[in-house]
Amino acid sequence: MTVNISSIRQLRERLQGQLFQPGTDEYDDARKVFNAMIDRRPALIARCVDVADAIAAVHFAREMDLPIAVRGGGHSVIGSAVCDEGLVIDLSEMTDVQVDPITRTAHAAGGTTWGGFDRATQAYDLATTGGIVPSTGVGGLTLGGGIGHLNRKFGLACDNLLSADVVTADGRLVTASANENEDLFWGLRGGGGNFGVVTSFEYQLHPVGPVLGGEIIFPLDQAKTALRFYRDWSTDAPDELRVDAALVSTLDGPGLSFEVCYCGEIDTGEKVLRPLRQLGSPRLDTIDSVPYETVQNLLTDVFQPGMRHYWKSGFVREFSDDFIEALLDFFVADMPAPFAAIAIEHLGGAVSRVGAWDTAFGHRQAQHSVLILRMWQNPADSDANIQWGRKCYSVVEPFLESGAYVNYLGEEGEARVRSAYGANYERLAALKSKYDPTNVFRFNQNIKPASSTA
Repeated sequence: MTVNISSIRQLRERLQGQLFQPGTDEYDDARKVFNAMIDRRPALIARCVDVADAIAAVHFAREMDLPIAVRGGGHSVIGSAVCDEGLVIDLSEMTDVQVDPITRTAHAAGGTTWGGFDRATQAYDLATTGGIVPSTGVGGLTLGGGIGHLNRKFGLACDNLLSADVVTADGRLVTASANENEDLFWGLRGGGGNFGVVTSFEYQLHPVGPVLGGEIIFPLDQAKTALRFYRDWSTDAPDELRVDAALVSTLDGPGLSFEVCYCGEIDTGEKVLRPLRQLGSPRLDTIDSVPYETVQNLLTDVFQPGMRHYWKSGFVREFSDDFIEALLDFFVADMPAPFAAIAIEHLGGAVSRVGAWDTAFGHRQAQHSVLILRMWQNPADSDANIQWGRKCYSVVEPFLESGAYVNYLGEEGEARVRSAYGANYERLAALKSKYDPTNVFRFNQNIKPASSTA
């Protein structure tokens, strides 16, 4: 869609931040997102520096009948932070984090990444559950639920959300909390980016000093024994421990990796982790007492910018011997080129002690989730990588629940979106009708307004 020069000039005069359009020097960089498979060309990109900019951008898009995409960290695998021929409301310059060590709370602006958030809060030995890749935005992760290294001890990111400031589809700024616009507050905690532009998040923080963290890697010939051990040991583990298991193919060769974070007393953690560390003959063991930020950066080198991504995921229903056999048989028989991973994420603990209807994120009883991940650079390799991911998912699907984690969901159709929101979908659709009846915010895992085909 072409926007006339006069209208563009008017928007530019309303904004304190920058405005990018096709043909300008920084436009191509401004439209890049985490997944290099995404190549969309918005009509305009408004890089906001404050709430007033976000409000002005929403009003302009409505006046011009432009589709709206909202960018925080830009980490969505489906590229929901950018749209063709619409307006991108880019919050990436809004990164201020204000920490109150007395109340153990933090306010983070809508474009903050977890790396920036962790730096600010760790200055006071405080933290909350956040993304395990530092360049992930706090907004997208929290709005979709928010799995992270601390989730078994402190719950999901959305469970630690105290309030949020939201620019709604009609350009109003509202605050949502347990005491104000409570229905919207419920929907923001797992309903994705369906309800507006969230310009600020307030989080509950927790004391988190040095943690016991690092990585253990076993050769593949020990993977079956190690996964069987992990299944029972991780399910019975204390809340302070999160350990993710992953069959990985990297430049260093294939193996079974365990990524560890223990956020309690170090001496106790040593005892808890001893059975894993004494299991078999690992080829690498880097576990040590380290700053929490070190664990948060374990995957930074893996998730480099400019890579193409394909993901499939689900919550494990049956972590059986048959499930383990199926994973290993597929992985060994169809060994992928680097980089590939079949990751088993460690849930349960505090996550499962929140009611399924207390927040929009309802998948509370799963003890583990599975993420099938392929990354590559050459566009010519896309079909082969995608087919491998789909084939792998078909192997594990019989062992999974019907739902999925919204933040990992690809372009998988409306039925899959409904299953991701699960039993909370109808309530979310009614909420959508109240706050966004014409589905302005639809570049996401979209919830259509109730009684609407918008």
